[in-house]
Amino acid sequence: MTAIDPAAEAHLAEAPNTPALLGPWALMWRQFRRHRVAHVSLYVVGFIYLVALFGEFLSPASHLATNTRAPFAPPQGIHIFTEAEDGTRTFQLHARGLKMEVDRVAMRRHFVEDPEKVIPLGFFVEGFEYRLLWLIPTNRHFFGPRDPKQTVYFFGADRLGRDILSRIIMGTRISMSIGLVGVAVSLLVGVSLGGISGYYGGWIDNLIQRLIEFLRSIPTIPLWMGLAAAIPLDWPPLRTYFVVTLIVSMIGWTTLAREVRGKFLSLRREDFVVAARLDGLSDWEIIRKHLVPSFASHIIASLTLAVPLMILAETSLSFLGIGLQPPIVSWGTLLKEAQNIRTIIEAPWLLVAPGAAIVITVLALNFLGDGLRDAADPYAQ
Repeated sequence: MTAIDPAAEAHLAEAPNTPALLGPWALMWRQFRRHRVAHVSLYVVGFIYLVALFGEFLSPASHLATNTRAPFAPPQGIHIFTEAEDGTRTFQLHARGLKMEVDRVAMRRHFVEDPEKVIPLGFFVEGFEYRLLWLIPTNRHFFGPRDPKQTVYFFGADRLGRDILSRIIMGTRISMSIGLVGVAVSLLVGVSLGGISGYYGGWIDNLIQRLIEFLRSIPTIPLWMGLAAAIPLDWPPLRTYFVVTLIVSMIGWTTLAREVRGKFLSLRREDFVVAARLDGLSDWEIIRKHLVPSFASHIIASLTLAVPLMILAETSLSFLGIGLQPPIVSWGTLLKEAQNIRTIIEAPWLLVAPGAAIVITVLALNFLGDGLRDAADPYAQ
């Protein structure tokens, strides 16, 4: 057995460790973390989907409960200390109640805070009953008034006295799920038709490309309006929801299909595809196991950028009154409440609150998609 030189052994011990070889997904994640805005947007988007998942638990009140005594009630602030008559201050989360006054000059009613009416607030309080994750019956809510008979309007109320914050939280579930379902439909149709078009070519390619060009030549808004107008008014809300989802995904698949077609055209003559064909794999197995995974990161980035477009499409349709209709609550139906100029003047929170939710969500998804697009090619820099 050959002896090892002690000097050489010491040199090897002092040498730096050889860096581990990273796979494509590890390289993509490392590149993505360098995009700080996209990294933060990932947590923002994750938080938004958690809000959608635990909507009833996070809602301080039922999004369908009305209050005829509080139409257009203004937002109520959260106070930390209560002050007794002797001047002592005590720590207690609370909100001040509202009382209605009449302006004799303008002949208009308005609400003002009533300092004598204190509404204690707390965490994990009792409220309306629901099923957590659609399975567990409970009446616990994350934050709200300790007395379940009282209501606090943190973001104000609408014309029927419904809590805007609870309606925005519950609208998150509809708007965000439409984005995911619409993207899933675009993924299925776009990858399937684009893959067939690029892999086989010939008359199949010509037929699919002419169909894509026809759909892209139709103006989007008139197409959506025509399809949405064909939905019967007596359909149940769930069926209407799925039809609107299909409508907003009608055009989204065309862009992805063309991108997939271009990738397939450039990869179908590569050595690994020829080797897989000679090995006896079917066309479907070659597409599923070799071609699609070779640019899966690019597909993920493209789909992430498509989600905000789906959300804006649903919002536009519902705002115009041809999309989702009450009692379904989405961000678009909430914005429809602010179509009246008088309503915006008297209750600007009807426009600001759901509008801010849409802006934050769309910006976060766009930043996330931009970061994923850059990270999809980790060797670019």
